[in-house]
Amino acid sequence: MSEDPSTRLRRGWTTGACATAATKAALQMLWGGETPTTVGITLPKGEQPVFVVHSSARAELSATVEIEKDAGDDPDVTHGAIIGATVSASPRGVIFQAGEGVGMVTKPGLPIAVGEPSINPVPRAMMEGVVAEMAALYGQKPNVTITVHVQNGAALALKTWNPRLGIEGGISILGTTGIVRPFSCAAWIASIHRGIDVAIATDTRHVAGCTGSTSEATVQKLFNLPDHAMLDMGDFAGGLLKYLKKHPVDRITIGGGIGKITKLAQGARDLHSKRSQVDFDLLGDWSVEAGLPDVRDANTALEAYERGGFALADIVAREALGQVEGMLDGSGIKANVVVIDRAGRVIAHEGRQ
Repeated sequence: MSEDPSTRLRRGWTTGACATAATKAALQMLWGGETPTTVGITLPKGEQPVFVVHSSARAELSATVEIEKDAGDDPDVTHGAIIGATVSASPRGVIFQAGEGVGMVTKPGLPIAVGEPSINPVPRAMMEGVVAEMAALYGQKPNVTITVHVQNGAALALKTWNPRLGIEGGISILGTTGIVRPFSCAAWIASIHRGIDVAIATDTRHVAGCTGSTSEATVQKLFNLPDHAMLDMGDFAGGLLKYLKKHPVDRITIGGGIGKITKLAQGARDLHSKRSQVDFDLLGDWSVEAGLPDVRDANTALEAYERGGFALADIVAREALGQVEGMLDGSGIKANVVVIDRAGRVIAHEGRQ
């Protein structure tokens, strides 16, 4: 059966694609004397989107263009953000600068060096590509300073991982393909990877992955962990642990509520409600084997816990720890699992060291 076009989610464009489009249009103004209303670019995989110019301004030695980011149907915090680029002559080659709302890298472990604007390698390569293209078109030397800015970027950054990753003052200019695919897991998992990289680079030996803000607050306080040790695991336990096995630290704490940790205990790697469910028959087997009430007919893991109490939570934590240790086998990482209730109280803790 073919897909109904009316239900297909609409893709969008990354901050890196928008900054590249703004750079190209600004060069048209600086070198060509044009005032474009639209601008087209070629993305790394060959797609050729066309962007509408949101605003433009020409000065004696520079030009600025802004593009409004369209993230499609993805719930991206930067959807609708105004991303701009100002171009001017540089002493040599392409130089990137952070304008208002673009962060600066202050910690090692990221793909951009400390002290550099947080403009990732692929967007840099895309912008360098349009500089070369436009220089050839207009007979200019490809010596350009590109200052990227994002309106309200500092406020937007507070809704991202940037503060934990040591990116200060604004958002990052991101993207590996130029395309935002709606509800993609890839961007979230990539953020988890970068968090691990920063932890390793800053010699942070104990990290934690939690399923939500309540469990995160509890675990951070329990172990007195710094912000950059807290990995925003969400539902992606498998993605976190797979990367950790290849990039080990000394210790990992997994924290979450009884529902998601029960799914992890039963072998789920993606804990989202649409992609994994609690096996109440198995949960009931565990409960009965331990001499606890049969919870096979429970509607939720929380109801099962209310009937089985701390003893059932302990079983879930122990089984979850076994799953975590299995995924980390051979890495030398010590693991522990913390289960909390809705108020953030610890109801089970396995793997204490």
